[in-house]
Amino acid sequence: MADISVCGTDCSACCCFGSMCSGCNKCEGKVFHVPDQKACAIYACTVQEKGFKNCGECTQVPCSIWTGMRDPKYSDEEFQQNIDMRVKKLQELSQ
Repeated sequence: MADISVCGTDCSACCCFGSMCSGCNKCEGKVFHVPDQKACAIYACTVQEKGFKNCGECTQVPCSIWTGMRDPKYSDEEFQQNIDMRVKKLQELSQ
């Protein structure tokens, strides 16, 4: 079963899920790649600051936080496809 994060990422599809990370929702955004046990900026904005269940509730998705957290391994085209896929997943969740 998929574990969809607040930003529309399927945490259960990640190679780190289970071994290094329990998923964004379960660890309240304190994922392994964010230093000092702080919450991921997307999680902090969405859940802690705005009180939303996920980014799909926000009228500004995708926002500058999303683009600022770009994985450097993605080309421009791959990054845009990733964003499009995540937005679509969030739209499906809200239906």
